[in-house]
Amino acid sequence: QVQLVESGGGTVQAGGSLRLSCAASGYSYCMAWFRQAPGKEREGVACIYTDANIADYRYSVLGRFTISRDTAKNTAYLQMDSLKPEDTAMYYCAAEPSSGCRVDSTDYQYWGQGTQVTVSS
Repeated sequence: QVQLVESGGGTVQAGGSLRLSCAASGYSYCMAWFRQAPGKEREGVACIYTDANIADYRYSVLGRFTISRDTAKNTAYLQMDSLKPEDTAMYYCAAEPSSGCRVDSTDYQYWGQGTQVTVSS
């Protein structure tokens, strides 16, 4: 069992930046970030192979968001720059995917409680 705790959410103006953190209680070969806006489905944002430092991103965040990890701390980060109002959502950390380290699937075994990101125009 891996417990995930997110932090770093908040409210920023468009064009601003936030850095999210996800602290895991144990090892997972893959960690990911998802988001869910009110009335919309949960969607993948970014994922990273813990050991290989290989990442994948949702197309709409390419060049603006960067996922990284600190293997010694079992922590993943999501640096979000040039934020847009459409990035507003609850952001969730996920770990231990059942069908591969990917952003187009929500098939992850462990989920955090989420941290709110609000971008004002």
